[in-house]
Amino acid sequence: MYQKSIDNSPGIDFNTPALKKYRSLRFLKDHLARWGVAAGGLGVILAILLIFFYLLYEVLPLFKSAEITPVSSYSSPQQSAQSLFMAVEEQAEVGMQVERSGNLRFFATDTGQWLQNVRLPVDSEVSSVVSDASVSGLMAAGLTNGSLVIFKQGYKVTWPDDKRKISPVTSYPYGDKPLPIANAALDQLVISDGDDQLLIAATSNQQIVMSAFVKEEDFLTESVTIERQDVTLPLGLAAKPVRRLFIDPEQRWLYVLSGTNQLTVVDIGNVNRPKIHQTLELADVGITTIEFLLGGVSLLVGDDKGSISQWFMVQEDEDLKLKKIRSFSLGNQAVDKIVPEHRRKGFLATDTSGRVGLFYTTSNRTLLVKSLTKDPIEQMAVAPRGNYLLLQSGGETHFLQVENEHPEVSWSALWQKVWYESYHQPDYVWQSSASNNDFEPKLSLMPLSFGTLKAAFYAMLLATPLAICAAIFTAYFMAPSMRRKVKPVIELMEALPTVILGFLAGLWLAPFIENQLVGIFAMLMFIPAGILLFAFAWDSLPSSIRHQVPDGLQAGLLIPVVLLSGALAMSLSSTLEIVLFGGDMRTWLTTELAIPYDQRNALVVGLAMGFAVIPTIFSIAEDAIFSVPKHLSYGSLALGATPWQTLTRVVLLTASPGIFSAVMIGMGRAVGETMIVLMATGNTPIMDANIFEGMRTLAANIAVEMPESEVGSSHYRILFLAALVLFLFTFLVNTAAEMVRHRLRKKYSSL
Repeated sequence: MYQKSIDNSPGIDFNTPALKKYRSLRFLKDHLARWGVAAGGLGVILAILLIFFYLLYEVLPLFKSAEITPVSSYSSPQQSAQSLFMAVEEQAEVGMQVERSGNLRFFATDTGQWLQNVRLPVDSEVSSVVSDASVSGLMAAGLTNGSLVIFKQGYKVTWPDDKRKISPVTSYPYGDKPLPIANAALDQLVISDGDDQLLIAATSNQQIVMSAFVKEEDFLTESVTIERQDVTLPLGLAAKPVRRLFIDPEQRWLYVLSGTNQLTVVDIGNVNRPKIHQTLELADVGITTIEFLLGGVSLLVGDDKGSISQWFMVQEDEDLKLKKIRSFSLGNQAVDKIVPEHRRKGFLATDTSGRVGLFYTTSNRTLLVKSLTKDPIEQMAVAPRGNYLLLQSGGETHFLQVENEHPEVSWSALWQKVWYESYHQPDYVWQSSASNNDFEPKLSLMPLSFGTLKAAFYAMLLATPLAICAAIFTAYFMAPSMRRKVKPVIELMEALPTVILGFLAGLWLAPFIENQLVGIFAMLMFIPAGILLFAFAWDSLPSSIRHQVPDGLQAGLLIPVVLLSGALAMSLSSTLEIVLFGGDMRTWLTTELAIPYDQRNALVVGLAMGFAVIPTIFSIAEDAIFSVPKHLSYGSLALGATPWQTLTRVVLLTASPGIFSAVMIGMGRAVGETMIVLMATGNTPIMDANIFEGMRTLAANIAVEMPESEVGSSHYRILFLAALVLFLFTFLVNTAAEMVRHRLRKKYSSL
């Protein structure tokens, strides 16, 4: 019909070759533009989906279940019946057994093939074998004649013919001669090697004997000599048969398990005057086994009902008390053995039916419970990397692979309070690394999420009212000539790199606020008061003077008022601080109100990040207000409404979808900001709403720790989880904002 009307138009020929070619090009351009816009939109959606799925790809392994799979099984040698201790080296290729004869037998873990024997320098049978709780590799063999041999087991790796060869190396740090401790066999033995002394405790003839060997190092030869000092333990300590002894790596506590379930804690901080610190019943049932967790801070206690509990010292009423923290369940059979991991706060446990459980203390997770043998397990050892397991049961040796990459992660560890070792109560903590090997990772995302919201809140608290009020005045009241100058200047602020803002905030603004804190708060009163006084004075002037300033340009007169008011507040800062706060407001806040002050805090972040967010909110909100059809304003004014009534009841309601979008986009900018928060907060991952305390945000934490994290580690993947949390948060907020914006547009589109 349209083409026919064109063909029948009088006097104009629309079918000339030039016009046909023009229409064809126009239609082609329209189609290309339509498909280009559609392709761009789909590309953006695809990019967002790819980001989401990549983050999910990196995060999903965190929640993979643990698994134990058999690798090989073979008959145990006849000497295994006399084995007292079993261990596996780093690569899980060589196993070691300590036999009663004093022989160290080394064998291939996957085949059981004999590799080497090392004879300890002993002249009697070995009655007990223990290792130092400080994972130093130091071991001790107690003998039936009351002496012991201290040795250290290591391995040397060579590459003959480009093939790895692992050779056992046995050394004797304190000499190869047995140290006499008692006159009878050493049954329960414990050693603790410290920087200044070596502590040895054992039971012999149902009596506890303890000796301290003070170390002296030769300055020239660096050789260490030891001088023995016998320790007199408190009377009545061994009233019941002693079953196990433990000394913590700091050599502060001696734990004595006696009777059915009685544990006595002895303070040996001063070996010359040890004293009983605490005596308690560990459970209402019988205790079957007890071991140190990695680091020697926690005790793992197994009972005859299949339960394992974790205990460690907690500060209570200005004193340390041993307290039960959490429990795990292996089944309904008695717990037989507990084997802690070498590098993580996890452990394995077995019961009398051959069931093996894999647990992790910090995340409070039971990772796996599985029956591996039909008979009770006689010996069990886990590789230092926690990836292989070696056990003996019923004359068979079983070599198994353990898949347990990320036991530290659980919902409680990430989002709930966790009771960490040496803490007096459960808390939210982020501390992903430390200098020692027995460190307990603290991977709570709550402090980071709280810090993200805290930084965004204070930034929006400053930016939102200033940006929206500036947008209202610029779009509705300001003269067009001034608007053409003011709007580009404010929008130009957005081009300032955030790293520059963070640099200025950290090195200039933070010290300035610290030194002029009273002046900063005084400005909040002086500037509004100055503006009100100027407005009153301006309104009192004759009309002939006021009308000389064109309408919409009066705002320019406030610039010197604001500057003079701010300068007055800053000049009176020292005087006000002396009069009101005794000369130091920061000390007054700390002593009188118990509010700590950190130089790089949320106030600095609020000012710096608010300055960065203002242009975003202002530009979008100003465009929304200025785009309100003029006939709506003119109609309202024509019906008798004042300009202010027209603004509040017509213009702002019509522009509310755009203003709301501006605030949400500004909030998204504040939540995702990295450099300003990174450089101006001190990066302290704490949960404190105090405006004078710092914080650490999700984005800043990723920027700080991602370069230092090991690829594929739990720390690495949890950083990706933090990125996913940030992604989902901004996605949900933006989705909700878009829904609200559509509702506002639908509601006020009829104005």
